[in-house]
Amino acid sequence: MISNRKHLYSGLLIRLRVRHARIAALILFMLLLQLEMKAQAEAQLTQYWAVPTYYNPAATGSTDYLRIRGGAKLQWLGITNAPKSFMAVADSPFKFGKQKVGVGVNFSQTSLGLFSNLQTSLQLSYKFRLLKGEFSIGIQPGYYNSKFKGSEIYIPDNDDYHEGNDTSLPSQDLTGNAFDLSAGIMYSHKYFSVGVGALHLLQPSVRLNIEGSESSDSHEYQTILPRTLYFMADSNIPLKNTLFSLQPSLLVRTDFSSFSAEVTARATYNRFITFGLGYRWKEAISAMIGVEFKNFFLGYAYDYPLSAINRASSGSHELIAGYQLKLDFSGKNKNKHRSIRIM
Repeated sequence: MISNRKHLYSGLLIRLRVRHARIAALILFMLLLQLEMKAQAEAQLTQYWAVPTYYNPAATGSTDYLRIRGGAKLQWLGITNAPKSFMAVADSPFKFGKQKVGVGVNFSQTSLGLFSNLQTSLQLSYKFRLLKGEFSIGIQPGYYNSKFKGSEIYIPDNDDYHEGNDTSLPSQDLTGNAFDLSAGIMYSHKYFSVGVGALHLLQPSVRLNIEGSESSDSHEYQTILPRTLYFMADSNIPLKNTLFSLQPSLLVRTDFSSFSAEVTARATYNRFITFGLGYRWKEAISAMIGVEFKNFFLGYAYDYPLSAINRASSGSHELIAGYQLKLDFSGKNKNKHRSIRIM
């Protein structure tokens, strides 16, 4: 039984084709390194600040709005079977008597080579006032599905690394499901917020069966959803005597075997248009622009890779759109400040 994705990812790597053999070898090595160390269920969003509930269930209900946002990211354009991600989130605050809670839903679908992963989750957060701000504790039960298209594995003739009858590579499509559980904490102040999302707490092991088969004899492969921590911090700094405000933010991720971090600097003009730059540690630099008109939001980001991947890819594109609706708490809501995540 295989306890990680190493052999299955080989199906992706041998499908990668670029024009020059030397570049191809380099890209294959880089992708193998990335996939072995950084396989993850969540999309690597550059506009993470726009969808905080995607990484932390405690962020649900953190504004006075019903928020609905969805997006897509096409990563490493120009490389065959490069990662693609689609996600949608919605959250809202509710009041039970004097108690404020947040509820939300989370959906995402990611594809990476011959892998396709789907997640659906429900979110609930409990909130209370603390130190002139709001403290939130969230929980997120969910469902996780993973598929592998073994029938599409292609091994070229005279391949030096794989045999046509390699039993470590499945020849049929595989699928598996697992229960998932995540949690998070967050503290929000008028001018800043910090939080930690602990995703996949049970670190579920997904046993992959031949698609359509219910026989336990078909359990030949498995993949593990790694326990992952996301630390997020952001702020809103109005500039006196101007229509500008600054929104610096930070996202740090670790699954205890790998680490990534990115910092973003944004500026917003007249609560309408925002623009900024970002840097992902040793991986990419990014530029982004967004607009908010009435209750609608639209944001775009472009990533340029800093690794050797830029020899085969022109970069990554990301689009996030959303709508929000003001909720009426009859003037009793104590959290009157404008959210730092709403431009």
